Amino acid sequence: MNANTIRSGANTGDTALVRGISIGSLGGLVGTIVMDLFGAVMFLALGGPASLSFSIIGDAAAGFFSMFGIVMSGGTPLGAILHYLIGLALGGILGVAVIRISALRVDSMKKGIALGILFVEVMSQPLLVTAAVVLKMTASQTMQWFGVSFIMHLVYGGILGAIVSRLKYQARNDEIQG
Repeated sequence: MNANTIRSGANTGDTALVRGISIGSLGGLVGTIVMDLFGAVMFLALGGPASLSFSIIGDAAAGFFSMFGIVMSGGTPLGAILHYLIGLALGGILGVAVIRISALRVDSMKKGIALGILFVEVMSQPLLVTAAVVLKMTASQTMQWFGVSFIMHLVYGGILGAIVSRLKYQARNDEIQG
């Protein structure tokens, strides 16, 4: 496949898939960065360390893998790496879903933001539950974990949805004008 093939419209399914992954991953990265900055400020305002969510994620991952005999250090470094990988992956998945599933194609920024928030809030639940179980959180700790995560994921999902819908408009305009 060469540049002329792509421009001529051949293999548009592959091009759309790559575009969906790219747009979604970009939205996931930007959303994760903004969410983490927001979270750091929130944690500092509440008197905790800025890296609290990374620490919880890293400790939960290390605890989860230890159940299978895989020993690793948890904490902030592992949590930060996993957090960004998950942010990119969820963004890429949403980008592909919007391209491939016609019912998810948004026609406004508002709908894109709503879709992004709904998608992230639903997709994050298994990870949040796993962390609470693995770390043996109390009921109070679990409520705090879910509450803070809900707020942070609102930020992430809103940014992800806005970027996916905005770049989708741009791609649509490029196709119309091209």
